[in-house]
Amino acid sequence: MEQKNYKKHFALLFLLLLILFLTNISLGSVNIPFKEILKTLSGRIATKESWEIIILNFRLPKAITAILVGSGLSVAGLLMQTLFRNPLAGPFVLGVSSGASLGVALFILGTSLFGGFLLTDVFSSWSIPIASSFGAFLVLSAVILASYRVKNTMSILIIGLMFGNFTAAIIAVLAYFSPAEQIQQYIFWSFGSLGNLSWSELSIFSSIYTIALLATLFITKPLNSFLLGENYAKSLGINIKKNKNIILLITCVLTGVITAFAGPIAFIGLAVPHIARLVFTTSNHKILIPAVVILGAIILLICDTIAQLPANEFTLPINAITSLFGAPIVIWLLLRKKKLYI
Repeated sequence: MEQKNYKKHFALLFLLLLILFLTNISLGSVNIPFKEILKTLSGRIATKESWEIIILNFRLPKAITAILVGSGLSVAGLLMQTLFRNPLAGPFVLGVSSGASLGVALFILGTSLFGGFLLTDVFSSWSIPIASSFGAFLVLSAVILASYRVKNTMSILIIGLMFGNFTAAIIAVLAYFSPAEQIQQYIFWSFGSLGNLSWSELSIFSSIYTIALLATLFITKPLNSFLLGENYAKSLGINIKKNKNIILLITCVLTGVITAFAGPIAFIGLAVPHIARLVFTTSNHKILIPAVVILGAIILLICDTIAQLPANEFTLPINAITSLFGAPIVIWLLLRKKKLYI
């Protein structure tokens, strides 16, 4: 595919993203006329004050969160698949999400062991994001330290998987000694959610996301060189150790902040990079990075729209929808291409 055709692809994807964004905002348990949604988004006053509150305080932040989470996980998945040269690598292989889950588990399930002092109103709505961020930071620090001690990239992958197993074991022990109410609360968090963020939480989330995403623009050359092996990258003058650590840091930050604010969201980071390679038929990260950003946002908006069940007061767990959506795609790619490539 010639590069001149990429502009058409990106234009069509941007148009689809806009349509899905507006569609996502227009759906929900309360029926709001589409013209009222456009009026509110353009800065004018809606006919009903309740409609304006629903759109600006609930539906709009949720749609923006879906875009940030979908694109962020997709970029993290692309970085991991490139670094490890493994088509089944995803944003959670380093164990950062498991660390975030452990932080939340200690906060929710640990109260039965620590006398209940963790569940206070000190942090209010920030309690779970802070607990999740703390757990993710601990694992991030351990992974970065491990990267300085081991030279083999696959060893880092194995260490990340071991962190995941270790934290899962601790969570299982905490759950065993916890009452049913706390276990249920933790399970609901593990389902993932896009609709719980206030504008203040979303501003912090988007700021960290933007910094991490901009950093990927400076490592496109090392990413392309890693596809052909470390020896080739060294021949181009690439600092292997430095760029590996940058890739690990970006991935850990994106995965950690997303898990902290939206919970663990499965399959997006694994499936979207392969979809991007299929659509754009290229391995050039100058094309793939913006491609996965847009496709990740599109796919998670689709999943969230399905999860809302229009005209129904119930919302399906976003994690269930992404898994139902992502697993068949990966299977289809395997059957179509015989093998996944990076």
